[in-house]
Amino acid sequence: MSEFDFEKPVAEMEKAIDKLKNINGENKTDFNAQLTDLEAKLYERKKEIYDNLTPWQTVQVARHAKRPVLFDYIRYIFTDFIELHGDRHFGDDHAMVGGFATLGKEKVMLIGHSKGKNLEENIKRNFGQAKPEGYRKALRLMRLAEKYNLPIVTFCDTQGAFPGLDAEERGQHEAIARNLTEMAKIKVPIITVVTGEGGSGGALGIAVGDSVCMLSYAVYSVISPEGCAGILWRDASFSPQAAEALKITAKSLLELGVIDEIIQEPVGGAHTDPQKTAEEIRTVVLKHIKKHSGQSTSKLLSKRFDKFAAMGKFTK
Repeated sequence: MSEFDFEKPVAEMEKAIDKLKNINGENKTDFNAQLTDLEAKLYERKKEIYDNLTPWQTVQVARHAKRPVLFDYIRYIFTDFIELHGDRHFGDDHAMVGGFATLGKEKVMLIGHSKGKNLEENIKRNFGQAKPEGYRKALRLMRLAEKYNLPIVTFCDTQGAFPGLDAEERGQHEAIARNLTEMAKIKVPIITVVTGEGGSGGALGIAVGDSVCMLSYAVYSVISPEGCAGILWRDASFSPQAAEALKITAKSLLELGVIDEIIQEPVGGAHTDPQKTAEEIRTVVLKHIKKHSGQSTSKLLSKRFDKFAAMGKFTK
């Protein structure tokens, strides 16, 4: 059933469809044609709505409570996943998960932000907000991938790095900055997928990729709309205007050259069909691994540097 305000135009159609589906007895077959017609109209109306979402509405979809998380994608499209733990300095961060995995026939190093599916899991994983030990663990695994000549696949889904006092005391900014510097020099292909929220340096700390792809209803930004509204207007009610100004949608970021490809989600968002979404990700990631695997190391690193150096232009 519809859960967002912008889906209200289809709510009555969904109720009518549910009512027809629940009809029992001999008359059920009489409604099959009507049911098929209604489902087709519902799909077209919903597609029209989702093709024209505002940036703020896209943020709402990206934050949906039932949106697939990293372990959903691991279950649907990866095999032989072996999780590796710890940064060898402080501890193990459950908000950042990584390890060896197989995607299709490709052996890869998989690294990603890990959110939970309920309150208990989210508390354990700090709502996907990694601390310095998370970024240091990610870098350790990237260097391990480099040692074994494995492509790296990263999944970004975080509102941002954890801003708590303990994280700052352990060098949150230094850990992220080091990741950016070191990822630019990693000698194996890096493929990044923004699956939900790609928030600030917390996302970028594992997103210096040779190819950066993004789900169609995900968002990727230097700051959250609420944070931007708080700074510019000192009022969170301006979040929709901030979302518009930030250019955080996949379509805008593709036009700006920040990302390389949009991965289409089902109409209604990834939560309506997680497995189909995962299969789309699988196809696109394998394509980009193949694209970069044939390049020499010097060419790979040169193109990666040029890609990020070209972002951002001064206009008069």
